[in-house]
Amino acid sequence: MRKSVFALSLLTLSQVAIAEIKVIYGEDNRIEPAYADKIFATLAKSTAAMIPNYKFKELNSEQYIFEGSTLADSGVCESEPFANQPAAANCSGFLVSENTLVTAGHCMTSQSKCSSYSWVFDYKVDASSDSEVVVDKSSVYKCKSIVSQNLDSVTMNDYAVIELEKVVTDREPLTLRSGGKPVVGDELVVIGHPSGLPTKVADGGVVRSVNDVYLVASLDTYGGNSGSAVFNATDGVVEGILVRGATDYVYDSSKGCRVSNVMGQSEGRGEDVTLISSVEGLPEVIEELPSVEEEVAQDENEEEEADPTVHEVGTVSWIEAILAWLRAT
Repeated sequence: MRKSVFALSLLTLSQVAIAEIKVIYGEDNRIEPAYADKIFATLAKSTAAMIPNYKFKELNSEQYIFEGSTLADSGVCESEPFANQPAAANCSGFLVSENTLVTAGHCMTSQSKCSSYSWVFDYKVDASSDSEVVVDKSSVYKCKSIVSQNLDSVTMNDYAVIELEKVVTDREPLTLRSGGKPVVGDELVVIGHPSGLPTKVADGGVVRSVNDVYLVASLDTYGGNSGSAVFNATDGVVEGILVRGATDYVYDSSKGCRVSNVMGQSEGRGEDVTLISSVEGLPEVIEELPSVEEEVAQDENEEEEADPTVHEVGTVSWIEAILAWLRAT
C-alpha cells in the first residue's frame, strides 16, 4: 500500500502516461476484417473487445446489440473514418489458450475491474457504413480472475493475463513467438479496437527498435487498441501487445472538431509493443501425445501401407495360413 497521497499521485500519473496511445503513420491502414487478407481475417476471430457490462443491450434471447455513442458524439469530425460506428470498447485482448486471454496491464488492474467488464469476440461490422453491432451471446465471456499483471513505469513492462469464466470452443488460440525476438525492419499487423470501435485490422507497421521488454513500431493505433495483438506480417505469429504511443487526435480549428494525428511513416515517437516473451503467467502449450491404443493403430496402418498384400494372422501371413489349411485338408 502507498504511504502517501503524493506517492499515489505519482503512480496514477505514470499509469496514465503508460496508457497513452496512438497515431496514424503515413496512410491510414485500418480496415474491417471482412476486407482483410484471409489469414488476418481469421486471426481477427481470436481477438476480443473489453466492454463495460452496463453497455450490453439485449436484442433478443440469443443476441446483444451495441449502438448509440460514436466518435462523432465525442467531438471527432464526421469526416473521420468510422466516425459513426458505435465505440463501446475500452481495450482489446486476444486468446492464448482455451480459457486464457492477454491484454495490456493498464487495462486490467484489479479484480473489481475484471468483474465490471466482459470480453466480446466478433465485435465487428461487415461494412464501414454500419452504425450498429450485433453479437451472439455465445461470443461474450466474463473475466474470472487475473492470472498475472504488470504495469512497471521503470521497465515499461505492461501486460495482463486473465482467466475467462468458461472455455472458448469456437475459435483457436493465437500462436505466440516461442523464441528470439523481432528485428528492426520486420513488418507488423495489429488487430484490435481503435478508439473503442468494432474490430479493425491495420497492416503496414514496421519495427523501428527493440529492447528486452518492448519494441517500437509505426502502427496505426488509437486509445482502445491497448491490449491488441501485434502480429508478424509474414507468418501471423504474435510478437506482442500494443500498449502505448503518441497522441491519437488533434483539434482542427478550421473544422471545429478533432481529426486523427497524421505524420510520416518514420516520424514521431512510434507505438510501443510489449514483447510476448516479457509476459509471465502464460499457459504452457503441451503437445498432446497419442494414447497407447492410438500408437498401436498407427503402427498397424503404417505396416499395411508399406505392403498392402500382407495381412498378419498372429505372426503368419494370410497367404501362409491358407496354404497350411489346404495342405491339412
